Amino acid sequence: MRIAFLTAPEGVEQIELTEPWQAAENAGHEPVLVSTESGTVQAFNHLDKADTFPVQEVVGDTSADSFDALVLPGGVANPDFLRTDEKAVAFVRDFFTQGRPVAAICHAPWTLVEADVVRGRVLTSWPSLRTDIRNAGATWVDEQVKVCDHGNNKLVTSRKPDDLKAFCETFLDVFSQEAA
Repeated sequence: MRIAFLTAPEGVEQIELTEPWQAAENAGHEPVLVSTESGTVQAFNHLDKADTFPVQEVVGDTSADSFDALVLPGGVANPDFLRTDEKAVAFVRDFFTQGRPVAAICHAPWTLVEADVVRGRVLTSWPSLRTDIRNAGATWVDEQVKVCDHGNNKLVTSRKPDDLKAFCETFLDVFSQEAA
């Protein structure tokens, strides 16, 4: 399974990128780092700069058709930047239009709100997004991980880095079910 990991050029929470990435690799999938610009992505450990990671594909040069699933890592700046990039928002929306599974953690649902794909869904996130999610027509819950099977695809969401183990296990299970 080829899985897109969409991040902005700067601001992704490192552990929310690296742990799901490693989990996908360990399960035999092919994670691909997609960003809005070529070069590298600057990750952060909360507010401190961490490692950089090479971009493999640029969102404007690829499409959801090239992937089986999408993971949206969090970090405060990462989804805030992505939601202002029309190509990134369209890329995310296309996964929902095509019925491909999506997983998002922490602040990443901001991008989902901008893509207008949360209406009628039940999801979780970092608590500060609760009002934005509700205003976008979704139901927000305070749960470690939430799977929403609404419409033609499944959405897996989690709240924070402490939820990563459950998030990774759940999205891998959901993605594998969808592939079958």
